[in-house]
Parts: sequence; C-alpha cells; structure tokens
Amino acid sequence: MKKIILATCLCIAAANLGAQDMKTLFVNIPDLYIPQLESAWRKDLVDLFLAGKEADLKHTMDGHAHLFKLTDSYILLQTTARTTIEMKRLPLVNDTYIICMVTTLDGPAPDSRVQFYTTDWKPLPNDGIFAPVDVEWFVRADADRNSDAFKDAMARLDMDLISYSLSPDDDNLKAVYTTPLYLSPTERAKVMPFLKEELKVYVWKKGFFAES
Repeated sequence: MKKIILATCLCIAAANLGAQDMKTLFVNIPDLYIPQLESAWRKDLVDLFLAGKEADLKHTMDGHAHLFKLTDSYILLQTTARTTIEMKRLPLVNDTYIICMVTTLDGPAPDSRVQFYTTDWKPLPNDGIFAPVDVEWFVRADADRNSDAFKDAMARLDMDLISYSLSPDDDNLKAVYTTPLYLSPTERAKVMPFLKEELKVYVWKKGFFAES
C-alpha cells in the first residue's frame, strides 16, 4: 500500500512536465547538485559530445569534467578525478518520469549515494522507492559463521562501502560490495571466500526498485 501511495504522489509531481530527455534534464539541473559545473558548461559538454568531440572541460574547482555517455534517458559524467555521476530517467505511468542520480566517490574504494528527483529537480525521499542493500546480503549462505576464519575475515571489514551503478541499456540498479577493495591483497584473500561473487540487482517496477 505504501508503494502504491508513493507511486500516485510521484505521478502527480511529475504530471504536465513532459517527457524531457536527459540532455535537457542535465542542462537544467540546479547548480547546487553539481557545483563544479554551471549550466553553460553543462551545455558545452553536451554540445561537444553530440558533435562527436571529446567532451572534456576544466571546471571551477581546477579539475576536469568529462561526459562519457549520453542517451535520451541516461548520462555518465565524471566531475572530479575521484567522482562520477550517473543519472537515469525512470518511467512511471502516462509518460511521466523521475530521475535516479548515483554519485560515486572512489576512495579508498568506490562508495555511492543514491538519490531521486522529479523532472523539475525537486528531491524525493528514498523511502518507498529504494532500500539500500544490507551488507549481510553479500555474505555466502553456506559460510561457517562460527569458524575462527570467518570471524577473523569479518573483523577486517570495518566499514561498509557499496558501489551502485545504473545502465544505459535497462532500468536496473546494480550493487557491488567494495569494502574488500581497500584491504591489502593478503587480507582480501582471507575475506573473499566468505563473500558471494554475484552482484545485487534491483529491477525498476513503475515507481520503485524491487529486488530481483
């Protein structure tokens, strides 16, 4: 019921805004969401990309922004040497949409923040749209949790880092447990036997990300 009510509210919020493509949405995003890139610079990146040129610009924080991918519903952008942003226009009903934005900071290992907005860039609560994966999901079901090796391995995982990613080809959201990447190779070798190899995948279902 909660998801139905939320989906109804989202449709009302998105109504009459039109099916803007990602190019338009990106250029119109408020500067506070990507403070390195003012609107004119975002437009320049889009123009360079659509002209088949390298879409790379030096920005206000003395770094470089690079536009890697742009479709009608998806964008992949690097805003600093360690930060990437993905945005996906997700369908609701009757040609209405919301936007999912994934911001990933690479250091000491990739870690992401997932946020949602209306197509006029009003923030939406994650609750009811997306539930972050619990780190326990990545632990193998057959792991011997009483063994000293398991307890030693888990003690090394002293922070929860998860990288989320969108796709230009579908509306799925994928999660990767990245905490092991900041460990030394020796420590990582002790941890990995207790962790699943597969990704966590969420499937978009007209208003929320459902677990696949």
